[in-house]
Amino acid sequence: MTATPGLPIRFLVFGLLAVLPARILTQTPAPKSAQNPPAKSSNTAKQPAIAAGPDVQEPQQTKHHPILIVAHGNEPSWSLRLGMKGPERLDRLNYPPIVLEPSDVSVDDTKTVWTYNAKDSQTGAAVSVKLTRDACSDTMSDTRYTFRVVVDHAQIGTLNGCGISEPDKFPEFRKKNQIDPSDTPDTATDKDKSKDRNPALDPITKFTPPVEIAYIDPAGKVIWSHGEVKKTASPSGYELSLSHDGKKLLFTRDLTGTNRTIVLYDSATGRWQDLVTGLVHQAFWSPDDSRVAFLKFVDQKWQVWSFPVNAPDKAAPFSPQTVLALHGWASSNTVLASDMDNAYWLVENAAPQQTVPLKTVYGDTFQIMSSDIIRIHPLNPDLLLISAFYMSNPAGAPVDSMGLNSSFFLYEVRSKRRVALCPTDTWARSAEWSRDGLQIYYTRMGPGKAFATNRIFWDGTVAKRYIAGNSMTIGR
Repeated sequence: MTATPGLPIRFLVFGLLAVLPARILTQTPAPKSAQNPPAKSSNTAKQPAIAAGPDVQEPQQTKHHPILIVAHGNEPSWSLRLGMKGPERLDRLNYPPIVLEPSDVSVDDTKTVWTYNAKDSQTGAAVSVKLTRDACSDTMSDTRYTFRVVVDHAQIGTLNGCGISEPDKFPEFRKKNQIDPSDTPDTATDKDKSKDRNPALDPITKFTPPVEIAYIDPAGKVIWSHGEVKKTASPSGYELSLSHDGKKLLFTRDLTGTNRTIVLYDSATGRWQDLVTGLVHQAFWSPDDSRVAFLKFVDQKWQVWSFPVNAPDKAAPFSPQTVLALHGWASSNTVLASDMDNAYWLVENAAPQQTVPLKTVYGDTFQIMSSDIIRIHPLNPDLLLISAFYMSNPAGAPVDSMGLNSSFFLYEVRSKRRVALCPTDTWARSAEWSRDGLQIYYTRMGPGKAFATNRIFWDGTVAKRYIAGNSMTIGR
């Protein structure tokens, strides 16, 4: 037997592949993972087109079905890995990866169509992957693919694309047949190791740590920080919000009685000023840092108001909708707010753009409270990060002085897919996205009810302690 040039001899005797060796004519780079999202495509074709010519890479096969397949599609951008046992991971642009648990495989009478069944490991939703042996093009490159692929996820819907055999993209193949230089620890920008990381997940290495942050230190002081440079913005305060350039900080400070003030701190001058006072709180910067939205109690109800940052005296109602909590800006003219029943995407001086029942968001797992915190993913308005209390505390979970365990979860508005992300042995609150959307920073309650800020990646891996402070907010 003569080995194909460039192909390791061990591959030809790999016991779980076909008896007949595979003919590998080209090696096509695998599509980018959702952990390092690819650039958005301007391509408008939604269905893959048939490509002419037989000169395609042959699939790896066991006795019964193809394996080691990488599939992907466009609009929306997605990719899927079909490993030794079946579908193992689904990636989508600007969403965390979905780990799949494969089950059975069936083939039709023509022996050219295989259906792989699996389930979403986090939600239990049914997933099927249909491979049809048929030349296929993704219209984005000249690559000719072996399979036409259809992925059906019970929550997400149907995804259409193309697939090809790429055994060198799978860890189990690399470990047995070759050494991948990218696996060395010197290439990782984060030195932490997650020993219990699911092998279907690739380590996240191309993330951007925060540059400017603000937080409340153990003494209750409001701290602004740029690396090793730390400044005390105020001896007290809460509801922190950093501008997108990281230079200016908004926070709420209590006055006498029930009155409060929204304060602006400038890190360049080290000075702060009161912007608006009264029954006010929860101030947020607009996307371009030119405006501030906040809650104001007027006529016995809370409403969203706003003002130009340089003219707080011109504060005016943003929306007439009665709400209980403000969660930030969704766009230059839209904010996200909520009451005890719904989440509202409020458009300035107009009816709500969208209303979503909180019962649908929280399900039967989490309690709805006005103190809950909702944050929109910085690159994907469909993905929400929600800090809330469990309806029933997980076994062995730590509780606060009210006997409650707080956690955070991800929610996809369109698909209604909900994923609890916080470890169940943790009490966590005030979860915030990093600017790159790959990291989540949250307040963790430790022994003796002491608080610190931890970080975890959006796929639930590599939880680590970050600073000895709480309620952290990120500028850039």
